[in-house]
Order: sequence, then structure tokens, then C-alpha cells
Amino acid sequence: MSLISPFPLPPFTPQTPLRLGIMASGSGSNFQAIAEAIKQGELNARIELVIYNNPDAKVAERAKQWGIPDQLFDHRTFSSREALDEAIAQALQQHGVEWVIMAGWMRRVTQRLISAFPERMLNIHPSLLPSFPGMRAVEQALAAGVKITGCSVHYVELAVDSGPIIMQAAVPVLPNDDVATLQARIQQQEHRIFPLAIALAAQTSDMTVPDSI
Repeated sequence: MSLISPFPLPPFTPQTPLRLGIMASGSGSNFQAIAEAIKQGELNARIELVIYNNPDAKVAERAKQWGIPDQLFDHRTFSSREALDEAIAQALQQHGVEWVIMAGWMRRVTQRLISAFPERMLNIHPSLLPSFPGMRAVEQALAAGVKITGCSVHYVELAVDSGPIIMQAAVPVLPNDDVATLQARIQQQEHRIFPLAIALAAQTSDMTVPDSI
């Protein structure tokens, strides 16, 4: 297994913690990994809000266990994707969120949400992008017969899984792998690189120098 990054990884210690908003649709294992990294001092950040769209999503239980505010935005009750994203953007802004972390958010986002957090929305995807974008990436990898797959953290852009890649981890595909076994090993790497990628993206943003003053 290997870690691939376009930048070196010097320590990043901002003066104030990054203010994160987590968006998730399911179990919230990546939320858990980020929260643990913060607790262990590996990521200088604070999770301000967890947003989820499925009423039975287990991420809500995890958020409550951590004492982090959570809010349900059931996409079925909104008239459009834009209306959903408008409500989500307002909630994130009301909680002072600086960086939006899509940790298993299974909905396509619109430009309304992306524009509210320009170059400050990150997503994790279970493949080595640009290979196997979109849904069922693990199934796509198995069907293609590749020997290596993995996961990617990238900036969110309007086209699905198309934004610039921040960090990737490679995972071998074993001869006896099925969806469950391969997905489990990919998730192990997701949990490892997501906190690192958040810190790296914030560091890169912090080092950006304006063209003019």
C-alpha cells in the first residue's frame, strides 16, 4: 500500500482549529476517523456540525456520542437539489463552518453549495481517480479486473468526482476479493488519509499568496 500526494507533508499547526462541517449519508466511519484524529491531536480542527440526509443514518448516532450537533436534511422533502443545497449551505454558515467534508455523502451537489465554500469542499471516493468515478466504484474495479485500486481525496467540483486530487492511497485487489472484502480494505486507507488530506488542503490554502495586494 502506498500514499500518493503531489505535496510534501510538513507539520501543519494553524493558530486556530479548522472549523469543519461533515456531510454523510450512512454509517459515518470516516466521520469517526476524523473525530479520532482530532482527539489524538493529529488534526487541529473542530467539527461544528454533522449533516445527514437519511433519517436512519448511523452517523447521527456517532455525532451524538461525540457531543457534536447534527441536523437532518432529508432530500425527499425538498423540491430540488438546489433547494436542498441552499438549506445545507445556510446551516453550515450559521455554524461558522470553514471547510465542508463530504464523508460518504451519497448525493450530487449543485453549484449553489460549491459556490458557498469555494475550494473548501473535500470529498473521498473509493477508487484511484480518474478511474471508476461515480457510484459503485468498488464493483467497477472488480468488474474491470484491475490489480490495484484504492481511494482518493479531492476538491469538489460540479462534475462528479472530477476535482483536483489532494491525496490517494493504493490498495491491491486480491484474487479472492469480493465487494465486501475489498471495500473493507479500501475503507481502512480512507480512514488513514482523510485527516491528512484535510490538513494538507488547509495548509495549501493558507500558503496561497494573492496576485495583488
